[in-house]
Amino acid sequence: MTDLINRSEDILGGTPVFAGTRVPVQTLFDYLEEGDNLDEFLDDFPAVTREHVIKVLEKMKETLLSQEYESAA
Repeated sequence: MTDLINRSEDILGGTPVFAGTRVPVQTLFDYLEEGDNLDEFLDDFPAVTREHVIKVLEKMKETLLSQEYESAA
């Protein structure tokens, strides 16, 4: 996933960012949580491409679905 997301103490104190940018991945989730759509995020952060966001979301989905979880009681 390092080709999609970077984490370095030299960039925003180690906050995970979209690779090749200084845009925190958390910012995407903040936008979506607030009800903003992907186009609004991309308009505000032109350093991040739609393809990059889609790949990150697909990788996160794959990672999440590959883990086993105990059912909530």
